[in-house]
Amino acid sequence: MSAEPVTRPLLRDRTTLRLGGPAAEWVRAETEEQLVAAVAEADRAGRPVLLLGGGSNLVVADAGFDGLVVEIATTGVRAEGDSCGGAMVEVAAGEGWDRLVARAVDEGWIGVEALSGIPGSVGATPIQNVGAYGQEVADTIARVRTWDRVEGRHRTFFHADCGFGYRTSRFKQDPSRYVVLSVAFQLRFGTLGAPVRYAELARTLGVEQGQRAPLAEVRKAVLGLRAGKGMVLDAEDHDTWSAGSFFTNPVVPREALPEGAPAWEQPDGRVKTSAAWLIERAGFTKGYGDGQVRLSTKHTLALTNRGGGTTEELLALAASVRDGVRDRFGITLVPEPVLVGCSF
Repeated sequence: MSAEPVTRPLLRDRTTLRLGGPAAEWVRAETEEQLVAAVAEADRAGRPVLLLGGGSNLVVADAGFDGLVVEIATTGVRAEGDSCGGAMVEVAAGEGWDRLVARAVDEGWIGVEALSGIPGSVGATPIQNVGAYGQEVADTIARVRTWDRVEGRHRTFFHADCGFGYRTSRFKQDPSRYVVLSVAFQLRFGTLGAPVRYAELARTLGVEQGQRAPLAEVRKAVLGLRAGKGMVLDAEDHDTWSAGSFFTNPVVPREALPEGAPAWEQPDGRVKTSAAWLIERAGFTKGYGDGQVRLSTKHTLALTNRGGGTTEELLALAASVRDGVRDRFGITLVPEPVLVGCSF
């Protein structure tokens, strides 16, 4: 069965930024076979392809996308395991990420509870090596099943071959090659979450860093922290009309670290610092901007659409923030979302 064609919707109706023009073609793939067939057919015809999951990490041009949008709507969660080895949970790419985290907490699967409230689909998580509050999906991913568009075959990558790093992976480094079909997670059983690594989360939970807290309490605390920063989707709250954190935290040589900036040691001897700290001290405060596109009133890392904004306006604001930080500190911020048909 082929994927279902969809009447040409605007991409702004399918992205969390509520920005982006129409697609030339659109199909909805509800099975793995439909997904592979749609992409392979487009590749043979030389048509550009945009893979769409939850739309939470996309900045799409106002002109839209002159190619085929393949909406990944595959479903399925298969779990097996025992009390000794833990649970091996294989999840279809189209499953909602936070729905999986909620189930993990309910089932007593340990290792993704601090990633609660992150929008988007499971298939997108290994590409970006999604992380928050001291956890990354790389901590628990055992393997990633893909369709290799270059070789025209299915390929499975085990953890060591995924090239995971801070907000990156082999899939992100070669963005037009792999279609993620499913992700398998190795999760331990228990009632307590993984050791809490993030200071803010530890304070909220009332534990020391490195200690553990009940899974449900960790999830509740993370959802509360994210909501306070406008990072939990809410149709009525324009501070959540964003792509989450627009810039990654920069990793710099220690000598390039501004005085007083937060610093987290990296294995290569460099340090990671806070993009939000740099943005704020470069003069960009919460709510900064004019018109319908502004920084969030809750968190300076989020660029938000207040309703009726355009991608052109968003990118102009992003460039202003990037240039301001570079001029003030000599550090160039890098965008985290995928830019489709646009650049800045």
